[in-house]
Amino acid sequence: MDKKVTKRIIIILIYLFIIALVSWFFYGIMKPKETCTDKIKNQNEENVDCGGSCSPCKKIEADNLNVGDKGFLPSGNDGQYDFWVKVSNPNATFGAANFNYKIVFKGADGSVTGEKYGKGFILPSDEKYVIENNIPATDPAGVEFSITDVSWNEINDYYEKPQLDIVNRTYGEISSGTGFSEAKGLLKNKSPFDFNVIKVDVLLKDKEGKIIAINSTEVRAVKAQEEREVKAYWPRRFPGEVGNVDAQAEVNIYDPNIFLKRFFKEQEFQRY
Repeated sequence: MDKKVTKRIIIILIYLFIIALVSWFFYGIMKPKETCTDKIKNQNEENVDCGGSCSPCKKIEADNLNVGDKGFLPSGNDGQYDFWVKVSNPNATFGAANFNYKIVFKGADGSVTGEKYGKGFILPSDEKYVIENNIPATDPAGVEFSITDVSWNEINDYYEKPQLDIVNRTYGEISSGTGFSEAKGLLKNKSPFDFNVIKVDVLLKDKEGKIIAINSTEVRAVKAQEEREVKAYWPRRFPGEVGNVDAQAEVNIYDPNIFLKRFFKEQEFQRY
């Protein structure tokens, strides 16, 4: 290589090193100092602005989540079952940003014939269904459900539960095309927020209120005050006669990705 070219390369590398060094120096000067009031989990904090070198984190004393009625149904696929359970949160100011759960199917002799692990969330003073579809199991005679590792978050006066309604719910068999039947409804987002995804659980009940079929679907990119049609399909016939269509719509406000990015502006309650 020509000596002049080599010299130029060395000079350029020296300049780049100097520029990088100067940039690093000024970044260190201008970088915001980590404090116990910056609303960011940094330093050696246990949570946002508490624990470690900051003041101790407030101890959360919340009542356990309540597990209500539960059951399972054949999913329509051989050797697979749909599961549902009602979970309620007795705490008015604490929500579970995350909890782990375990579903265990057992045979008539008490042996485990199928298992399913999952994660969920629940808002303060909320009651909801947890639904899992198509769980492999062998001739289950019963099912157990347990909740562990609940991550509690305190929500203060800034909190407002998302206002999501599903109205005009109907059910009918499909006369043409694929599938056996479908449930329809109109999702109304009455919240002042635009959501990236809204999960909708649909439960079909007979005239006595017994759950005879369940399914879940998602509606994406729903703006504030927008109305969207929701559909859930059942590919095969199931036992029982549908007398009522129940549905719940939910969003996990603890997940910042749940809000549409182009309209997203962090709300005060999300910092908790």
